[in-house]
Amino acid sequence: MHSNAERKMLSILLVGLSHRTAPIDVREQLSLDAHALPMVANDLFMRGVQQGVMQEVVILSTCNRLEIYAVSTAPAQAIALIQAQIARQWQMTLDKLAAFLYVKSDTDAIDHLLRVASGLDSLILGEAQILGQVGHALTTAHSSGTSGPLLTQLFNRALHCGKRSRAETPIGCYTTSISHAAVRHAESVLGDLSRRSALVIGAGKMAELAALALRQHRIASIVCLNRTLAHAEQLAMKVGGRAVGWARLHEVLTAVDLVISATAAPHIVLSVEEVAQALSARAGRSLLLFDIALPRDIEPDIDTFPDVFLYDIDHLRGSVDANVARRESAIPLVEAIVAQETTAMCAWLGGREVLPTVLELRRHAEIIARQEVDRTLQRLRHQVPNDDRIHQEVERLAERLVAKLLHEPTVRLKAQAANGNGAHYAQALTDLFALSTTTSNAQSTVADLVVDGAFVVHSMNGLGAHD
Repeated sequence: MHSNAERKMLSILLVGLSHRTAPIDVREQLSLDAHALPMVANDLFMRGVQQGVMQEVVILSTCNRLEIYAVSTAPAQAIALIQAQIARQWQMTLDKLAAFLYVKSDTDAIDHLLRVASGLDSLILGEAQILGQVGHALTTAHSSGTSGPLLTQLFNRALHCGKRSRAETPIGCYTTSISHAAVRHAESVLGDLSRRSALVIGAGKMAELAALALRQHRIASIVCLNRTLAHAEQLAMKVGGRAVGWARLHEVLTAVDLVISATAAPHIVLSVEEVAQALSARAGRSLLLFDIALPRDIEPDIDTFPDVFLYDIDHLRGSVDANVARRESAIPLVEAIVAQETTAMCAWLGGREVLPTVLELRRHAEIIARQEVDRTLQRLRHQVPNDDRIHQEVERLAERLVAKLLHEPTVRLKAQAANGNGAHYAQALTDLFALSTTTSNAQSTVADLVVDGAFVVHSMNGLGAHD
């Protein structure tokens, strides 16, 4: 448990890099898998604790960012320690690393994480995966024992902000993925996909996204085909489909309703001749072909067949661009939510900072009230002996007076704390009322229970219960 002095000096820090500051080869080099993440976090946390400059650590690691959040009483030393840890972990020089890193603290760090969780800082605006990654970062830190009350509150606030942003604005609506756009277009042409079948050619990221989108739209069956059968089998397992070898291409083309091709091949993989052979066995059934590869997978002249409809990236780009514009229109709405949640988080931090003073002021007032109640009851016992109702009423009166007298100072102190003036006003109260400058462990524990900017102050539960 931190002392009052330490509590007032705590800072929330962020040291990180993302797709905005570092090229993909650097991001790949600095990424952390599920196994390495807790070990790196724990190593940094232990070093920070041993050096007395760090109290909490949470690491957010995705394919597009590495961000280390920390709580520290010595920000400059903690930032240097984090930078040195990154350099040591990935065997980079500090000079090279500095070109990619950004450093933020307190309100700026809070605002940044809330923007990240809301999808405003993603490579694809409004993408949903980041919300799960923020949650995973907090869960991992809890399991490793590196998080504490401040970062737990911050990451929970970020999750809440991200959920609000997607529920209250269209930031997460409208697909901006070519793979999803292909599936949506297929659905608009074929109608309900639950009785349709699809062939996915390729086994890379684009093919996987297409297969997942097909499953999401409840397609009846998915066939996965790739030059390397093992890769097709891996994708089929992920999406509940079946894998076939390249030799069965003609057989599959004859049966399916649509094809999505997304290989990394430098040449055509589906020719006019192969499609023509399949059409002769389809009895006039139309075939939808989506070529979302670059360079293209499907020979363009295939589009000349009357029963074949071919769409490439340029055909789908229009709907994707329109959807990006719709998401961009939500940015001001999301930024307003982020601002609200940042203010709420800062208010929580301010309330946490001054709560020990509020508790000490209440304790001070209760002691005075107890003395006066005892003195009054002593006199009343000679005049109205053994009347418990009168005694209880006197105690309730004292309790109400204390609560009402302290209400306005508590509210005002909370407001000043939210504005960043908490320490100054808390010190003024301490001086004016000659309060103790330290709080008990019990009071400090209660201080950790401040939630959503509200003060958690114990009631007297009857003055008779106190010494």
